[in-house]
Amino acid sequence: MKGLIFSVKRYSVHDGPGIRVTFFLKGCPLSCWWCHNPEGILPEPENVMRTDKVGGNEFMVLETAGRLYSAEDIIGILDKEKIFISQSGGGVTFSGGEPLLQTGFLSEALMACKRRGYHTAVDTSGYADRENYIKILPNTDLFLFDIKHLDDSMHLKYTGVSNELIISNLQLILDSGTEVMIRIPVIPGINDDDKHLEMLFSFLARRKTAKIRKVNLLPYHRVGASKYKKFNIPYMMDGVEPPSPARMKELKQYFEETGIKVKIGG
Repeated sequence: MKGLIFSVKRYSVHDGPGIRVTFFLKGCPLSCWWCHNPEGILPEPENVMRTDKVGGNEFMVLETAGRLYSAEDIIGILDKEKIFISQSGGGVTFSGGEPLLQTGFLSEALMACKRRGYHTAVDTSGYADRENYIKILPNTDLFLFDIKHLDDSMHLKYTGVSNELIISNLQLILDSGTEVMIRIPVIPGINDDDKHLEMLFSFLARRKTAKIRKVNLLPYHRVGASKYKKFNIPYMMDGVEPPSPARMKELKQYFEETGIKVKIGG
């Protein structure tokens, strides 16, 4: 079985503990306004033109987003980085897109990684069938789990899907005893108002457990904005400014009152 992957990031230090290799699986059921990986949304390869500059000259180069990898390919890449992974206490992370859209391949790859002794992490939106999470739980050491908005109508507006399944799947993972890092994107004007922050605080405090390793507050940024035109996707965040460092520090201190470790960034 092979999986469709649109990016491989070596020496990653923001997708779980230690130095990791992160594989970004293509396809996502959400359409978040602030998504910084729009090339990961469609569950199929895409051909786009990239402009390269050499000196004063520009060249148009055909670029394909999405390539098939087998579990053996994954292990081959990891083994080349094994010394860095081992010495740092790192591992492998499967991100996206939404990796649970390719559960068959993901399950096979996770199993192969565990057999090889690698620490495994899955970065997920939480929006996938419950049975898919049950299938990968035995070979997943850590989940990086996104909580974007707790108001269901707002979640539907800004991501295109309800949050009911997401919250249910988070509870499933917590009940299983698997470690979780909860990731909260901080999007000015969308989920950083006082009412929602209070909802988040209560939500986290009620679920506090030793298995929640930390909460990562991810400040909105414009890094992926230039990709939208290339992939012919409307960009919905024009005019939205990233939160200031002072604001992020304030939010960190606020959520630390839950008793859970909080970090700004991944």
